[in-house]
Amino acid sequence: MGIFKRARGFLTSLRMGDTRLNDKIEKPIGRRFPAGAELTPDGISFRVWAPEHTTVAVVVNGVEHELALERDGYFHGVIADLAVGAHYQFRLDHGAALYHDPASRFQPEGPEGPSQVVDPWVYRWRDQEWAGLTIDDQVLYEMHVGTFTPQGTWRAAADKLHFLKDLGITVIEMMPVNDFVGRFGWGYDGVDWFAPTRLYGAPDDLRAFIDQAHRIGIGIILDVVYNHVGPTGNVLPSFSKHYFTDVYENDWGAALNFDGPNAHGPRDLVISNAAYWIEEFHFDGLRLDATQNINDRSRPHVIAELARAARLAAGSRNIIIIAENEPQLSDLVRPVEAGGFGLDAVWNDDLHHSAMVAVIGRNEAYYEDHQGVPQEFISAAKYGYLFQGQTYVHQRKPRGMAGLDLKPQAFVTFAQNHDQVANTGSGERLGRLTSPGRLRALTALLLLMPGTPMLFQGQEFGASTPFLFFADHGEDLAEAVREGRANFLRQFPSLASDVAQARLRAPALDETFQACVLDWSEAEHSTAVALHRDLLALRRCDRAFSDEGRTKVDGGVLSDEAFLLRFFCDKGSDRLLLVNFGRDLTRRSVADPLIAPPKSRFWRAIWSSEDPAYGGAGTPPFEDDAGLHICGHAALILGVD
Repeated sequence: MGIFKRARGFLTSLRMGDTRLNDKIEKPIGRRFPAGAELTPDGISFRVWAPEHTTVAVVVNGVEHELALERDGYFHGVIADLAVGAHYQFRLDHGAALYHDPASRFQPEGPEGPSQVVDPWVYRWRDQEWAGLTIDDQVLYEMHVGTFTPQGTWRAAADKLHFLKDLGITVIEMMPVNDFVGRFGWGYDGVDWFAPTRLYGAPDDLRAFIDQAHRIGIGIILDVVYNHVGPTGNVLPSFSKHYFTDVYENDWGAALNFDGPNAHGPRDLVISNAAYWIEEFHFDGLRLDATQNINDRSRPHVIAELARAARLAAGSRNIIIIAENEPQLSDLVRPVEAGGFGLDAVWNDDLHHSAMVAVIGRNEAYYEDHQGVPQEFISAAKYGYLFQGQTYVHQRKPRGMAGLDLKPQAFVTFAQNHDQVANTGSGERLGRLTSPGRLRALTALLLLMPGTPMLFQGQEFGASTPFLFFADHGEDLAEAVREGRANFLRQFPSLASDVAQARLRAPALDETFQACVLDWSEAEHSTAVALHRDLLALRRCDRAFSDEGRTKVDGGVLSDEAFLLRFFCDKGSDRLLLVNFGRDLTRRSVADPLIAPPKSRFWRAIWSSEDPAYGGAGTPPFEDDAGLHICGHAALILGVD
């Protein structure tokens, strides 16, 4: 029996808008989600899945209230006179231990403390005119709330929204905020999927952040982790052994059970969680972490089900769902009716790898199959993934799935993200690893080429602060986490030596976390801000670069490190993007029709990455009696007269 039949009132409230008016706030009648503490007209409803147990009681202020066993392993009960804000825990089979709610809506003392009853309808939303998002014409911005500002809160982050809007950001991709043990962390080791972490503020602070973003035209999507659960504070095994399975291997611990015995419990938790963030917090979509570790041989796949539930929860709003997928399976973004999963986009690691090799000159470890040569960038602009089923030497097997038919917007393109910056070992950003000119040229390429571009926080102003791996799982696990991280980085020969290993910062140290906090004074007079703002304005306003006006992109190789992309646009408004990661290039002629201007028109330079406003040294004429000239470490845009 599927989640939509088991969760009483859930699908009905989503489809029918089953609400009642109370103090001008519309509240659904009855339970909406399979598990957790929810407000109902009869009181606080508690529901939890514990199929191997004979008794479950909810303990509030030292008083036990036994729950009734329902079908499919759920226990349920209602306490009529309980106030919002009450703290509660569960007792299993009359045992001595008390456990927090696996579907807790808030953990004010963290995962090791009691859960709190939350009223999600107190907050007064003011985003009624917000229609949501489609994947077209979006510019993403990956944010880690804890290091985005010195305060590390949603309230402080809200103060930067106008800066991001002015820059040209349309969507914030928020790294995971489900609660986790410790003082700091990336969020990918969360253990309470429904509880926004107390480290960044109260649940209504998150609602206010999203509400304010919507009012100025920025969407917010949430990074969610359905492939594993963190190593500390996880109570799921205490409620049921069937939350996990040993049938599949997992890169980060036990795999979740989505297709084995009693899989309906874990599926309920994940699918309803996807809908919960959309409905109760007005998120505009999700980014699904490491989907290759969400294993499910049943049909429909749990990913397709959670995507459907999230879209139902959005009602009339549009949402976008993005996947990270290391094997590069293009079916993720194909329609369900065509055998796909119905998502909107996937992260494109291939383009990142080619970019890194091109501008820093190294292709060790998982970069070894990428050469950073012009043809890779041309192919990425035209087809997205570079590996679509051919041999991938690094893994000694084919990688990817055919995706030549996919639209460019389905590929999220980036030069930096949380993983890749941290994987440098020192956490150095790209600006510290390559020349300023190459970085400006690469920025122009990534922000103008087909695809859905994404920036990583601080990239837009050339942040000097690193982004390292940090995690506080307690003293017992600190050394194991440090050694695990060090072992992972040993795949890079440059980081495998004893000297390099000794310089790695310990993830559990407070100074490791503090080093990653952005210094916003660096944004005040940054030429990088002007560069990003102008490029995003071009992408938004110049039809040749927008999703709407662009009709075709093709490219040609000019040298070992230089290439061109021709953006064909209606009404003869073509654009030519010239990118040179090498030394100055002069050619008397170029035997490639893509460099020829439209009939009876002439090329003229309309933008250069070497503009002094961006920190460049100036741009010589593109063409003179000696031939064509392209600056080294530069990008140039040509338009037509």
